[in-house]
Amino acid sequence: MQWRFQEGGRVTDVLREALGRAAEKLGAPDVEFVLERSKDTGHGDMATNLAMVLARVQKTSPRAVAAKILESLELPPGLVDKTAIAGPGFINFWLATDELAASLRAIIGAGDRYGAHDYGSGIRVNVEFVSVNPTGPLHVGHGRGGALGDAIASLLEWSGHQVTREFYLNDAGVQIDRLAQSLWARVQEAVGRSAEIPEGGYHGEYLRGDAARLLEREGRAFADLPEEEGVRRCRVLAVQAQRETQDQDLASFGVRFDLISSEQAIYDRGAIGKTLALLHARGLTFERDGALWLRTTDFGDDQDRVLRKSDGTYTYFLPDIAYHVDKHDRGFDRAIDVWGADHHGYIPRVRAAMRALGYPDEFFHVSIVQLVKVLRGGEEVKMSKRSGEFITLRDLIDETGPDAARYFFLMRRADSPLNFDLDLATTQSDENPVFYVQMAHARMSGIFRVAEIDPDTVSADVQLDALPAPEDRELLKKLTAFPEITARAARELEPHRLTGYLEELARLTHGWYHKCRVLGEPPAVERARLALARATRIVLANGLTLLGLTAPDRI
Repeated sequence: MQWRFQEGGRVTDVLREALGRAAEKLGAPDVEFVLERSKDTGHGDMATNLAMVLARVQKTSPRAVAAKILESLELPPGLVDKTAIAGPGFINFWLATDELAASLRAIIGAGDRYGAHDYGSGIRVNVEFVSVNPTGPLHVGHGRGGALGDAIASLLEWSGHQVTREFYLNDAGVQIDRLAQSLWARVQEAVGRSAEIPEGGYHGEYLRGDAARLLEREGRAFADLPEEEGVRRCRVLAVQAQRETQDQDLASFGVRFDLISSEQAIYDRGAIGKTLALLHARGLTFERDGALWLRTTDFGDDQDRVLRKSDGTYTYFLPDIAYHVDKHDRGFDRAIDVWGADHHGYIPRVRAAMRALGYPDEFFHVSIVQLVKVLRGGEEVKMSKRSGEFITLRDLIDETGPDAARYFFLMRRADSPLNFDLDLATTQSDENPVFYVQMAHARMSGIFRVAEIDPDTVSADVQLDALPAPEDRELLKKLTAFPEITARAARELEPHRLTGYLEELARLTHGWYHKCRVLGEPPAVERARLALARATRIVLANGLTLLGLTAPDRI
């Protein structure tokens, strides 16, 4: 039996297994079907298309098959109150009060681990993200990649994977040479000499600041060094200065790394030669026109790729292969890379190289981050005083704060372009989604503050019959969906699924807060609603934490 979703909450898992057994009884032991939460409460709490799937195979009426499924379905008592066949053959389920009460106890009992899974136990995952050249400040595109990579890592950890967050430092190659030459030119300018930035060099104002700090630390005599020596030292000092700035910005953004890897180290420890030998031993390389090529067309690429050019220098492709071989050799079962949109066409060749080396397809995955356009007053903001060319991540954090920046980066599919509205991100209103979600948590905290009750002391041992309003039940049902949302977001590597859920949960929370009084109600109602408020606060906090955001008790 195969199912579309492999992880979920207790209700989903039990119901899915029961449907699978019913399908087997009807002669379909290997069928794929959907079981999902109903979007319309009039259609129950959960729905499946199993009958329509079986009807296509058996060439019969879906509604008739649905009736047979319900006849064969064996569910534990207290799980479902009602079932119904709807439309062309959907089967709808309404959860029983006993099951909702059990879910409330589960949320409060698990606390800050509610919604976590262990299906990734024993799987080692490397998530590599940001990984920019140390040639200038981080821009907003890097920020989006940082938010995505960190959230993917958190979701995988939440589902039991052993995760390493890694930054790959591109500290080798011609771009570092140009950075060094550009800084040397700024050093000469700082002492009153005429100097030009080399072609393809870096013109940002940040290098003037780096030059001033360098001279302050090294002394005026640094500018009098022979040019070759000065450029050589500028190479080291420029990379160091930019990495310090990048690290500071990422720390302010709440992004951390377990490991910094170096491209230069790949060369220094001989990994390039070892990788070439490995590819040659597998019969994967050939020479043509004085260059060394890799047979990537045998493994899904649209053309073979050059590893070593006719002049003897290596292409970027070879150290990238060596780096992923290194990840595999370190024992990772999966290597997840977060790349910018300009690298989309690069994916097939790296995937082909991994296949050529005999690695399983699931080892290598790339999540693409599309471009970010920053808007103010409906107009694009293009210039930054700090970089001279683009809006930096630091500019954005200073204006919006890290929470708003991270949330806005994550609230859309990463592979879709993003318009980042500065006006919306900085307003404290219901239109601002991050404010709306965080305010929902603050309101739940406020209930306990007014009551002078520690929320951790509120018991889940309550009677759900004491919840008289439909808003009570709808809110609780939404809370029970959290494990399924996080499981799917982790499996699909799509944190935006969680932001969408949190916004819908916040909508229900705010509606419940306005319509359902908690304090001062009859004791049974007050106890039940305090438990519901505690459970809601837990789920909102868990969701925000997974995204790397704070869950404020006051706003």
